[in-house]
Amino acid sequence: MGEERKRVLVVGGTGYLGQHLLEGLARANGGSRYDLAFTHHRPIPPQELIDAISPVLPFRVDLIAGDGFDAISAKFGQPHIVVNCAALSVPRACETDPVAAMATNLPSSLVNWLSSFNNNGTLLIHLSTDQVYDGTKSFYKEEDATNPVNMYGASKVAAEQFIMAKYPNYAILRSSIIYGPQTISPVAKSLPVQWIDSVLSPGKEVEFFHDEFRCPVYVKDMVNVILTLIRKWISDMSGLPPSLCSQPHLMRCSKSQ
Repeated sequence: MGEERKRVLVVGGTGYLGQHLLEGLARANGGSRYDLAFTHHRPIPPQELIDAISPVLPFRVDLIAGDGFDAISAKFGQPHIVVNCAALSVPRACETDPVAAMATNLPSSLVNWLSSFNNNGTLLIHLSTDQVYDGTKSFYKEEDATNPVNMYGASKVAAEQFIMAKYPNYAILRSSIIYGPQTISPVAKSLPVQWIDSVLSPGKEVEFFHDEFRCPVYVKDMVNVILTLIRKWISDMSGLPPSLCSQPHLMRCSKSQ
């Protein structure tokens, strides 16, 4: 009998990080280690993504209403790992519609679905943001108090608190601006490198910010951090080793007793 293939579900798999993560998972160990699935909100998932990652199962899910999770249970089963990349992540859009931002970014339906299984065998990796801080200091640590100055950050703080209160097995990653190449299926969201190239290559003058200091992270580095967490969880299905709490971009990890 061979080793059981581990089931990995990427929530928000058609987004920027989600697509890069699916690509990394498909290539890991020659693509022979994981059974993959992803959720999408659009009516039809991008065929070019499915073709590139195949075999992979797409599921349409409404994260606000919670519709679609039963189909995952029936066809894919309980995942060993869930990576939540879904978010309303454009700060301006969050400010314009704070109700939608909170409803989308606080993963209550996802956590409730994971909690419906009879065991605590699933690791939830949740993507958060450095915008949970107010930016008045540098080199923040995970124990520093959060004090978001925009709705996006506030919704992410609420999500972190909800997960920590409601679910036992989690890792929360607070990343800064994620940059890198375009995805297999191009995303509509403006990407940092691509936007800079589009305004500078024609020789246009453009004013960038001059009073903001961030720590952009390369998308492949984020994928490697997530893959490391997945491998560690699989190697010890009872929980995450405490040493992982010091990994870059990792806020906190927890394990069942």
